[in-house]
Amino acid sequence: MEMTPSGGDDFYRNLPKVELHRHLEGSLRVSTLQALAEAYQLPLPKGGELQQMVQMQEDEPFNMVSFLAKFQTLRQFYLSPEIIQRLTYEVISDACADGIRYMELMFTPVALSRVRGFGLGEVMDWVIDSVDQANASLDTRVQLIVSVNRHESPALAEEVARLAVERIPRGIVALNLAGNEADFPADAFINIFRAARQDGLAVTIHAGEWAGAANVRQAIEELQAERIGHGIRVLEDADVVALARERGIAFEVCITSNYHTGVTPSLMHHPLNQMFAAGLKVVLNTDDPGVSGITLSDEYRLACETLSVPHWRLKQSILDAVEASFLPPAEKDALLSRFKKELDWKT
Repeated sequence: MEMTPSGGDDFYRNLPKVELHRHLEGSLRVSTLQALAEAYQLPLPKGGELQQMVQMQEDEPFNMVSFLAKFQTLRQFYLSPEIIQRLTYEVISDACADGIRYMELMFTPVALSRVRGFGLGEVMDWVIDSVDQANASLDTRVQLIVSVNRHESPALAEEVARLAVERIPRGIVALNLAGNEADFPADAFINIFRAARQDGLAVTIHAGEWAGAANVRQAIEELQAERIGHGIRVLEDADVVALARERGIAFEVCITSNYHTGVTPSLMHHPLNQMFAAGLKVVLNTDDPGVSGITLSDEYRLACETLSVPHWRLKQSILDAVEASFLPPAEKDALLSRFKKELDWKT
């Protein structure tokens, strides 16, 4: 399935959208990957076999191992500045075509740099240049979140954070911690994230996805997270739910991804409605739409038509996403006003 939005006058397709949790590396077009594999004579299969290697399939286990395996193949494609810039622009173009007016796009410099040994700062600059081009030519606004992985060294994360801080004037707004939280604790990264926050970067942390609510607490209290990526297991501890609610922490929930990674056993068992009922601020996202073969419109439809989320709550979630964004206050207020008009929001 190609990552193309629903057509026609579809209600979900036409909603103005905000995406706060989308990984660049998990959002690539299969058609582009096939073309690159052929052009660069990569030792990869063609057609449907390549698609199976980069996108979740119904006949494979839905678990963390299967999901993360896709990225081992995807990492083989970052072969030149031009490719990285092309992929970045296409990701933003696809988001724009799906009605996403504002996006905070996550990218992992280490992943983009590793195959050819590019400098981390160089990779950041290539992505920034492509975002600048997209912002100038597409009807969307994109800022960047730099991501580091738990399984990699704190020294590497510290270097990435330093380079990100240097590029705050160029549109990098936040630092993120991602990866396997079940096997790699965040303790070694606490001081790095606190320093980044002091230096002007916002903080969002993947937590409460593959491990429990204690990781959500640590992300909020020790790593100073302003948002939590996924976080659905926060519901396992009422005290952590209360903490998140009192702090106004936004949860970047990704329904299909949680199913594909085995965090929830079925789509119907996703705890989205329980999170709403607990008074948590929940915003919907795709996570890795290329790997999952979805769009944000698909996630909106899934929430409303499979999980019975009413349309008014979906619209409130969209507005909450604007509020939870890392936009400057004046720009955030302007976008919020625009969205309220387009959503015909009555307060």
